[in-house]
Amino acid sequence: MTMLIRTVCETLRYKGKEGQLAWLGHRLGGLGTLLFFVVHVVDTSWVYFWPQGYHHAIDLYRSWPFQIGELLLVLAVIYHALNGLRITLMDWKPALWKYQRRMTLGTFGLTALLYAPVFVIMGSHALENLFDIVLF
Repeated sequence: MTMLIRTVCETLRYKGKEGQLAWLGHRLGGLGTLLFFVVHVVDTSWVYFWPQGYHHAIDLYRSWPFQIGELLLVLAVIYHALNGLRITLMDWKPALWKYQRRMTLGTFGLTALLYAPVFVIMGSHALENLFDIVLF
């Protein structure tokens, strides 16, 4: 919880450009992924300890807020991974720091490029599950 509070406070304090967006996206992507893992472990344990609760959770995950959350989760994982690679590369080769802005914008672009087909596929499944709309 302290990390979330720190993320919000630091975001409001610092008025940067793409560096701030990269930092905020990395933090929120990591926190979102962590939240998913915690919820996943808890609800999977319900299979053994509370089967009725598990089936209720599965039904709940088919609702539209969770379908949107799933789309955001995949975006968070893709961005967090690519930005982590960018940070690792810049730490490994300090000469790359002069290209930080370009690498950050490249990370944003590559994230969008990798996320586009995922969004189309998962979004079409969500539309089909929620509203019986078949795109392809």
